[in-house]
This record gives sequence, structure tokens and C-alpha cells, in this order.
Amino acid sequence: MISLKCFSVIKRLVGAALVCGVVCSMTTGAFAAASTPYHDFIRGVDVSMLNEIETRGGKYYENGVQKDAMQILKNHGANYVRLKLWVNPYDAQGKSYGGGGNDFNTTLHLAQRAKKIGLRVLIDFHFSDFWADPGTQSKPKAWENLSYSKLKSTLYTYVKSTMNDFCSYGVIPDMVQLGNEISSGILWDDGKVGSGNNDFTKLAELLQSAISGVRDSSDNRAKIILHLDNGGSYSLYQWWFDSILNCGISLDFNIIGLTYYPMWHGTLNELQYNMNAVSKKYNKNVLIVETAYGWTTADGDGLGSSFNEQDAERAGYPASPDGQAKFVSDLKSTLLNVPNDRGLGFFYWEPDWIPVAGANWGTKEGAAYIDDHGFLSNPWDNLTLFDFQGNALKSINCLNEPAPNLIQNSDFEADGYTNSPSQWQVWLETGVDSSTIKIESSAAYSGQFNLSLWNNKAYKASVYQKVTGLENGTYTLSAWVKRRGKQKVCQLYAKSYNGNEMNAPLPISDTGWSKVTVSNIKVTNGQCEIGLYTEAGANDWCNIDHVMFRKVN
Repeated sequence: MISLKCFSVIKRLVGAALVCGVVCSMTTGAFAAASTPYHDFIRGVDVSMLNEIETRGGKYYENGVQKDAMQILKNHGANYVRLKLWVNPYDAQGKSYGGGGNDFNTTLHLAQRAKKIGLRVLIDFHFSDFWADPGTQSKPKAWENLSYSKLKSTLYTYVKSTMNDFCSYGVIPDMVQLGNEISSGILWDDGKVGSGNNDFTKLAELLQSAISGVRDSSDNRAKIILHLDNGGSYSLYQWWFDSILNCGISLDFNIIGLTYYPMWHGTLNELQYNMNAVSKKYNKNVLIVETAYGWTTADGDGLGSSFNEQDAERAGYPASPDGQAKFVSDLKSTLLNVPNDRGLGFFYWEPDWIPVAGANWGTKEGAAYIDDHGFLSNPWDNLTLFDFQGNALKSINCLNEPAPNLIQNSDFEADGYTNSPSQWQVWLETGVDSSTIKIESSAAYSGQFNLSLWNNKAYKASVYQKVTGLENGTYTLSAWVKRRGKQKVCQLYAKSYNGNEMNAPLPISDTGWSKVTVSNIKVTNGQCEIGLYTEAGANDWCNIDHVMFRKVN
């Protein structure tokens, strides 16, 4: 069995045919498959283990041809690397603690390789000599006996000089992560929080020192991330960020980073709720800085794995390359559904960590340093994007840019207040006033505006787009909705795609937005009509916003 202590990085801590009536074509015709592209959506990979794997003989293949692992990952869509950085990962005799051996020179070498082939770089400062996460945030050995005042100044100097050193070697980090999974703080015990300690003052002061080190460096525009674990837990993030931001110390950071693994950190709906809530409450973008899923439950090195049959059952995806791809596709959709484009993307954690003798979570020296007596193993070899022999799996294509949203004016922001939203067609039953359908600005899901349907008399209505020029394949339709009333019918629909009409009812709720999805729309004739249809009573209303129609396969 793998020791959890030694490897706490294992993260367990519309509708039916429209009735006879008059078509109010406020806009007319079908819409060719226009697109909202996602070129800047982050599809990152944490390849901190790569140098050690290669040094110990690991090789990587694309279609049977040996190639550089970073290049293979880039060929399939990766646009960023994330690299951890330890202060001094060696014992007194200079022997490496292993786990990637990510001292400055190792991380610099990997960063230079990434920059050379056009990948952007995120540096993950651990502020430790070895693994740092919620279970342990040990000070570097050289900092253990510093006074608190000296610790703050040392942290500032370390961050500033390290950033300057990267820049001097031609590597300008695009983003920096100050601490790794810091829900329990950093630099224990001075910066420790939780376990009954809710005084965040010292932690905030330490983070302020680190942030100042970035801002005073040659790379003062780097985006700064504060990163917690357990991305499905809003209560954790609310507690932590409320505490850190309300202790009287200003922190100049840009992004809230989350760890999310579907087998350990709740459902995607819980992740969605958390990202939506914290991005709005704290006015920050959000980024999944760690995620992965297993392509098999087999064990590559025979010493135990982090991912097993129970994990796959809990997550709800097959333990297969197809399961990996489906999970990442769903994760992309979740990020793209964060309001106001605040979901920046994701980093796949160690897709390269294939089972190579000696490329383990640590060496015997590393195990001794943290007083751990578990097996020295690779517990991640079945969560990679390469098979055990280093061949790229077909799931590696999950790193591709997300398919575009094919809905035009999808957030209803194009026109301001109107009864005729651009790019949408409107149908109203004969005698129903055109003011039934209107753009409103009261608590939109995303942006300023949303579409509302309401009348003080009974009505039937539909708003829709017919998208043409589609590639044949499988599509998903989603929208964020609210409704209140006793409508006979109120549903999101997809039809005219050479299959039976598909629809999903809108739930009743006037207190918040709900996501409604129509999945597995198999287009075989190059077109699809999507829309919202309702048969409503007097004063029944519904709202819709952030409509997405994307190819998923």
C-alpha cells in the first residue's frame, strides 16, 4: 500500500411541434455555424516530474515515433506548463529527495524547454524543500530557526531574487502560484491556519511578502494565484478567502486556483457552484491548477496506485481513455459556464509520470526527511495521458482547444433593452403581444442582460436559432434558466438535426439560476434548431441566459 503520509499529494483529503399561429420573425433565416472561439482557454500540463523520468530512461512516443514529451503534449493542444519549485530538495550530503528534484536549476531547465517550443509557464512556489499541501507545509531547512520578522523578509527576498533569476535566463513566468494547496497555510507554524486557529494575520502578512517579491521583480506583471485544494467545497473557499481578505491586509493577487479531481472532490455541479460563487464574491478569475483522471485501474509499477475501481465508480466515468476524455470535456464545459468568462482553464497534473524505475514520489532520503516509511513508488502511473510504455493515449486530445460555442448573441448582450434580440428568431401565438419577450437586466446570470418571457395573459411563445453548416457529430446544448409559474410546457429543445426532438424541462425556481442541458444531440444533416418553448398561464415567467451549443465528439 502507498503511505498517505508520504504522498499526501494523493488528493483524498422548443418543445413539440409549434401550434398554428403567426411567426413574428424579428430576425429571419438560419445562422451559419458562427463561433465564439476559445483560443486563450488554458490547457496546461504539470510536467514537474519530466526531467527525472527522462534521466532514469523514460521515453515517449507519438504514433510509434519517439519524440519529446512536451512537444507531444503541445502537438495535441497544450499551451501552458506548470512547474513546481522547491527551495533545497537535498539532504546534508547533497542527495536528492526525488519526486522530480525540482530545485531552481531543474525547474529552470524545464521552463526553458517549454518556452522554446512556445508554451507559457506557471511557476508553482511550494515554499518548502519537499511536497507541500494541506497535510504538510514545512519550512525550508534553512528557514526553520528564523524569527517571524526575518522569515517575512527572507520570503520576500527569495521570491524576488528567484523571479529575477528566471528572467535573467530568458524565462519570464506568465503566472506564479504562491504556495501549493494552502488551505492550512504556509511555512508552519508561523503561517498555519485551521485546526482551531482562525487568525489569518500572519498568513496574510507572509503572502503579502511573497506578493511584494513578485511585484518588485523584473516580472512584476505576472498573474498571481492563490491556490486551495478540494475544489468542490464552497464552504472551504468561503471560510478561507473571507478570513484572508478581512484581516486588514491588502493582497494583490489575480486568480483563485483550485484542485479538483472528480473521484475525491465532489461533483462537477459542486465545482460549478463553487467557481461561480467565489468568482463573483471575490471578483477574481478561477483556474483549475490540478486535475486528472485514470485511463485504467491497472497498476504500472505493481506498488499501488492512487486511482482504483472505487474511485472510478465514485467519479462516474469509465476508467479508460474515453472516460478521461469525457471527464475533461465536461470539465471544460463547467469552466466555460462560469459567468463573465472568469473560468480560465485547467492544468492536467503529471500526464507524463509513466512507470520508470526510480522515478518515484521520493527517494529514501526524501522519505527520511519527512519521516515516512511507505513504499517508494509511482502512484500516478494510471492517471497519465501516456500508457505504461510512454505511448500517447488517444485521450491526449483532451488538451485541444474547446469546441466553440455556435450560438450567436448567446448572453443576450448585443442590443441592450429590446423585444427583438439580435440573431434570435421569435415565435408568438396569434394575438400574443411582442412585449412578451424582452431583454432585462435584473440579476443576469452572465454579463448585464438576460432574456425574459412573461405576459399577464396566457401565452405560447418560442425563441430559437437554427444553426446550419454544422459538422456531423455529437453536440450538447445548455443554458442557465429560471422560471416561476404553472406552465403546461416550459423546456429547452433541439430538433431538425435528422433525429427525434430532444428537450429538457426548466425547473421551477425564482431564487437562482439552474443549468439545463440537452446532451447527445447527434447531428447528421448539418443543421440543428435550438430554442426555448413555453405554453404558459397568465403571469407565468421564465428567464434564460448563457446559451451554449458545442460539438463534443
